[in-house]
Amino acid sequence: MGNYSRRSFMTYTGSGAAALATSSCTGIFARKNDRPNVLFIAVDDLRPQLNCYGHTQMISPNIDRLAARGVQFNRAFCQVPVCGASRASLLTGIRPHRGHYSRFSAFHTRADEEVPGAVTLPEIFREHGYYTLGNGKVFHHQHDGRGSWSEPDWRPNGEHVQHYLSPESKSQRNPENNYGPSYECYEAADNAYSDGKVADKTISDLRRLAKMERPFFLACGFYKPHLPFVAPKKYWDLYKREDIDLADNPFAPKDAPERSLHDFPELRGYAGIPKEGPLPDELARTLIHGYYACVSYADAQVGRVLDELKRLKLHDNTIVVLWGDHGWNLGEHGLWCKQCNYQTSLRAPLIVSAPGYTEGVSTDALTEFVDIFPTLCDLSSIPVPDHIEGTGFVPLLQKPDRPWKKAVFSQYHAGLTIRTDRYAYTEYQWRNGNVRARMLYDHRKDPRENVNIAALPENKDLVEKLSRLLNEGWRAVDVDQ
Repeated sequence: MGNYSRRSFMTYTGSGAAALATSSCTGIFARKNDRPNVLFIAVDDLRPQLNCYGHTQMISPNIDRLAARGVQFNRAFCQVPVCGASRASLLTGIRPHRGHYSRFSAFHTRADEEVPGAVTLPEIFREHGYYTLGNGKVFHHQHDGRGSWSEPDWRPNGEHVQHYLSPESKSQRNPENNYGPSYECYEAADNAYSDGKVADKTISDLRRLAKMERPFFLACGFYKPHLPFVAPKKYWDLYKREDIDLADNPFAPKDAPERSLHDFPELRGYAGIPKEGPLPDELARTLIHGYYACVSYADAQVGRVLDELKRLKLHDNTIVVLWGDHGWNLGEHGLWCKQCNYQTSLRAPLIVSAPGYTEGVSTDALTEFVDIFPTLCDLSSIPVPDHIEGTGFVPLLQKPDRPWKKAVFSQYHAGLTIRTDRYAYTEYQWRNGNVRARMLYDHRKDPRENVNIAALPENKDLVEKLSRLLNEGWRAVDVDQ
């Protein structure tokens, strides 16, 4: 696991723009106008199910307008498709350990336990004169990343992802774990649920921060569309049930290894969900409806925050980053939730709006969540800590269609995945490193990953090449210049 001493994380090296611009960071109390503010928005379990990502049935006007002010990353991938591990990796800029059940492998991961002493993203900003605040779910665990915040990180009183308002929902419980139902449609104000409270607090903080003479790093973590799918009724009403389609590939990929699939125990734990087997179509349609409603509910809270940023005349000097911590399955391959090596779990939305950089464009460049840390440092003239294992992508904000990474890397427990421009290749390894199963998908011919072609004789050389790249790791894959 490694012991990350404080000293080892306080030696800095330049990265991209930061190496050219560190002179503007003249001291820990540098004037506010020297550097941009940062609004850092996390959305839990948000896959790229947004209008701006081509899903035209989605009602996501606020995230869409953020994309219109910045760069939308069409092929951004998390390092680990579970909440705690993905967030710990992103917020430290450190990749998961390549092995079984070690660093950054589980939903309950804590950064301060698995990489003790590692300086976090908000912490590096705090150490360079920024006032840092965290509201809602930023790290998976409240009070993880000690030293990150100028004030204690805040979550709604009594907040829990299982937050119900209707008497009917409160009365339904799974007797095995006391979980309530998987969804709730209830007539309520936005701030009756947690995300509305998070938006309220963030808006209040923006008003305070606007009066300060220091730049700020304000992190805002929304809980939806994480299970259970609870949102005010008006967001359910945005979608007609009869217009909601089920997944068109609700089957295991041809020749896929059994290890690549799971029985979605996260969803099974909720009241009213069958204990085994595929979900009935009507229940599946209700869950998709609930997911869509929660996306639109979260989008509305994002909009409230962005509106206040603009009203306070802060938007022209504030970097806004919005990301979902990983993807989510809505019945594809018969799967629900995340926790797998398919693109439905590994790919997530990422949008960056930075003053003075390109606006209203998207990029197909391969990017990873460990790249966000160094990018924000570069944009803010903060030297990049030497432990960072990602690549700052400021050049993509300048020229989104430029050549970039040849491959990106993700993993879930024993499954290690490399994604190149064309292929997604996964190895499931034994503890000794030997391969027990493989998957290979050609995204040019099979973007939905329905046919595993790893065992085809004509792909032998390709599999060997991708296996070599996968096991050499990220350091062996250069950014194209």
